[in-house]
Amino acid sequence: MPCYKLVIAYDGTRYGGWQKQPNCLSIQQELQEALCKIIQQKEVHVTGAGRTDAGVHAHGQVAHFKMDNLHDPNLLYLGLNGLLPSDIRIRSVQIAEEGFHARYSAISKEYHYNLYLERVMDPFRRLYCWHCLRAVDISLLKEAATLFVGTHNFSAFANNAAYGCAANDPVRTIYSLDIVPMEGGFCLQFKGDGFLYKMVRNIVGTLVDVACSKIKLAEIKTIFASQKRSKGGQTAPPQGLFLRQVNY
Repeated sequence: MPCYKLVIAYDGTRYGGWQKQPNCLSIQQELQEALCKIIQQKEVHVTGAGRTDAGVHAHGQVAHFKMDNLHDPNLLYLGLNGLLPSDIRIRSVQIAEEGFHARYSAISKEYHYNLYLERVMDPFRRLYCWHCLRAVDISLLKEAATLFVGTHNFSAFANNAAYGCAANDPVRTIYSLDIVPMEGGFCLQFKGDGFLYKMVRNIVGTLVDVACSKIKLAEIKTIFASQKRSKGGQTAPPQGLFLRQVNY
């Protein structure tokens, strides 16, 4: 049975996230409905590399699906981009290698989080940044970021840490966390072997709390040791987060 790999970009503003849900639009639902029309099947299941939350965006989400008959990847590419809403775009379609799985074959993921620090928000970027109005100490932000690099138990930075993959194995490795200047603020660039539910947003919120002197730098180790989400900082809002790339 042929397996197809998709690379997808989307603006998550008006969606309830990646995963199909009964009461709101989702990226997965839109893809599956478009595919059913193209290949004339009643049902197609599309599996994503990760389940982005409501309001979260992606430059390089990866997904796969299987179907009974062989189809031209270029025709699928053209057909999907012709049927999908304009805030979802297929960047590429290809026949995947045998055994490929969008989620389980991934070796690392990269997320970017945009932090906007100007006094007045740029209206054209309001859906893609966290507008933080508090005074942020950038040197403190960078120093705090180094404490998250490496292999740690990230239970204290995961929502629903008692369920799912977080309960089975909350240990993850962050290979790098870079604070890169951008117009009006900074982009926090994460690369790691995997991320727990809301882990990036919870880390960003905690970093901002440290940089705004709401949490002391020395408390981060205590938060890690507690393994309790309630001990950590705030959760950063979803609109600043992008799934940038999935590596295989």
